[in-house]
Amino acid sequence: MRSLPDRAPAYPALAATPSFAAEPSTLSSLDDLALLGLLLGRCLSAPMVGATAEALVDRFGSLGDIAAAEVAELGRLPGMGPAAILDLKLLRELSVRLSRTTACARPVLSSWNALTAYARTTLAHLPREQFRTLFLDRRNHLLRDELVADGTVDHAPVYPREIIRRALELSASSLILVHNHPSGDPTPSQADIVVTRQIIDAAKLFGIQVHDHLVLGRQGTASFKQLGLI
Repeated sequence: MRSLPDRAPAYPALAATPSFAAEPSTLSSLDDLALLGLLLGRCLSAPMVGATAEALVDRFGSLGDIAAAEVAELGRLPGMGPAAILDLKLLRELSVRLSRTTACARPVLSSWNALTAYARTTLAHLPREQFRTLFLDRRNHLLRDELVADGTVDHAPVYPREIIRRALELSASSLILVHNHPSGDPTPSQADIVVTRQIIDAAKLFGIQVHDHLVLGRQGTASFKQLGLI
């Protein structure tokens, strides 16, 4: 297990303080461990908060990795009962929905940074590979964001015909493909390149454009368009 970086000595005092004692105006000044401790303090006894927060960071890493961790894995840590796990999942879902609201406020192609932020919030920290498709209308507004495949740590089965069938059902004019690499490295694999080409070729038959394929990992985001692969 890796050692934690040095942190301000004020945290032990925070661990003994009820979470409702924190002032909203001070939250931005707290480090990640302190924020996590405040969240856990809603459902854990004060003596358990600090140790549980440190155990989560030690086991999973960043706040994004903790919130995206599988329920079974979270439940293996002492103190992580149903209430604490639910709070973490609520935090993650709120983050995803807030980023989606920003991404959908304007046509997707004119708010690319917001779209990338939404995609990263949704997928970058997941422990298993997930493939999603964003279906856009003729004005490039988001019609639907749908899960196409939920896979393993290094593979998600994708069937191009099913993506095109769904695009036709939604009367989508274009698509953006998105998936994650749990390894952290967003570099497209040869399999990623092959399936993307298959989807593009199938979409062309029906006049549907594939704008991009984003591959997300903890180390960054790879765009097929920027890489010259589309």
